[in-house]
Amino acid sequence: MRRPRRKDPGNDRPLGPLESAVMNALWEAPGPLTVRQMVDVMADRDLAYTTVMTVLDNLHRKGWAERDLAGRAYRYRPKASREEHVGQLMAEALSSAADQHAALARFVDAMTPQEAAALRELLDQRGEAG
Repeated sequence: MRRPRRKDPGNDRPLGPLESAVMNALWEAPGPLTVRQMVDVMADRDLAYTTVMTVLDNLHRKGWAERDLAGRAYRYRPKASREEHVGQLMAEALSSAADQHAALARFVDAMTPQEAAALRELLDQRGEAG
């Protein structure tokens, strides 16, 4: 699995495997999680509480997660949805292409018929609104 990247003013580095796993758990959670809850969610990895706490703190400092103090514990949640993040990655990839038309053509060529139909519907909706 590719590691997610995020263009952030202070941090252009990709997330490490554990950071990616924690972000995936945050995205899949029904709401904000404390460190203890995240340790429980990731029980199959047998991670120490302090390891999870450090990873969540790093994700917060890097701008991937937000946190609120609830009693004596922070509750962490993603700063953006997974879909917003992927959309940002796609926009960054397109803007960095020397030939954006060719990049879009390759992207469209790689789509399934269902994905192409969904894109066509979104473009039609955008045309009606704009």
